[in-house]
Amino acid sequence: MSNITIDGIDKIILRSLMKDARTPVLEISRNVGISGAAIHQRLRKLEKSGLLSGSKFVINPKAMGYKTMAFVGVFLEKAKNNSDAVRQLKRIPEVLECHYTTGDWSILIKVLCKDNEHLMSVLNKNIQGISGVSRTETFISLDQQIDRQIKI
Repeated sequence: MSNITIDGIDKIILRSLMKDARTPVLEISRNVGISGAAIHQRLRKLEKSGLLSGSKFVINPKAMGYKTMAFVGVFLEKAKNNSDAVRQLKRIPEVLECHYTTGDWSILIKVLCKDNEHLMSVLNKNIQGISGVSRTETFISLDQQIDRQIKI
């Protein structure tokens, strides 16, 4: 994907939707001073360009009893085990993100569990049981202090 050029109107539209994706197009059009149809056209253009990858509702995990967030560095016996390990990690619902990294770990994953006991179970029974995983290193997040998207 190449760099995308956006103008001031696009930025206003994007900032409004990033703050609240349910903002009505008519409200945005009033704030920008162009028609709702023009807003829709610009949004279609931004979607086609690849800048927008969709919209979603965000579930509050604490409301569902998930209170323990951890980052787990996964050491693989061999780099060639990566694709198989990732395939198996995808089957673990508590794994929210998986990153192929430089440094000591082969993979860094973000895991969400109900509590420390649940985390220990996921580590021992699921993650460390994956073929090719030699060991893991776990960091429990005490508090997420920044949560944002790239600035527009």
